[in-house]
Amino acid sequence: MIYINSKLCKGCDICIITCPKNVFEKSKEKNSKDVYLPFPKNEEKCNVCGLCELSCPDQAIAVDKKED
Repeated sequence: MIYINSKLCKGCDICIITCPKNVFEKSKEKNSKDVYLPFPKNEEKCNVCGLCELSCPDQAIAVDKKED
């Protein structure tokens, strides 16, 4: 499961660029801070590598291991 904290995220798109599995996509709607946030459109492709979480400068992403 991928969690994006909308209060911390500034929409820098580093997670979109960093993800080797193209899990994230930019939202087409702005949030209350007038920012297009990323969202995990293809979460089923996530291999839980954690690159998005590690590369986020605002610590706005948390990745939980998938449960079998």
